Amino acid sequence: MRPGRYLFFVIALLCAVLLNISHPKRINAEEKLSDFDEQVRKWATSCRNEVTEQLELLLSSGRLTIGQIFDTFYVPIPNTDPQKYHTQYDKYTDEVLLPILDKYLAKDKRIMFVVAVDVNGYLPTHNSKYSLPLINDYEADVSRNRTKRLFNDRTGLAAARSTDQFLLQRYSRDTGENMADLSVPIFIKEKHWGAVRFGYRID
Repeated sequence: MRPGRYLFFVIALLCAVLLNISHPKRINAEEKLSDFDEQVRKWATSCRNEVTEQLELLLSSGRLTIGQIFDTFYVPIPNTDPQKYHTQYDKYTDEVLLPILDKYLAKDKRIMFVVAVDVNGYLPTHNSKYSLPLINDYEADVSRNRTKRLFNDRTGLAAARSTDQFLLQRYSRDTGENMADLSVPIFIKEKHWGAVRFGYRID
């Protein structure tokens, strides 16, 4: 193969891989799920119900107003990279949502994360394993502390903004792992707040 054609082949292959990563296959409620997908969907629905209950308790107790719980004025947290943000409610979700999210994360070893995000992909409270103290080491911090970030990539926004019964997105990571992201929408007082997302490995 001539060098020029070889280079073209390599570039085309890389593009195909990148497109496969950035354009996940989406599965909606009409398509058949695997047994484990169906189990995750049930867990995600139960988790969503518990998260919704806690958010609505914050409202009914007067700890937060409806305006505060839908706050999208993301205040940058200084000296964070990737950038992290506070909202008017994230300290409350750290308190009331973390135990719920961690409980569902422990359901199966294939589950990589369980989070609740707003419609812009803002993640106020991550699982405990991804909320470890920052140690001023970028490589360590980016994997150990992923909370309070905006996950507004293609997959993240699709999950956050879907109002379908559920949304299942399958994709391949650059590590070669096959992954799935199953989300269910969260409504607060009949207004779309965001979604619960389950990320898990596909064997």
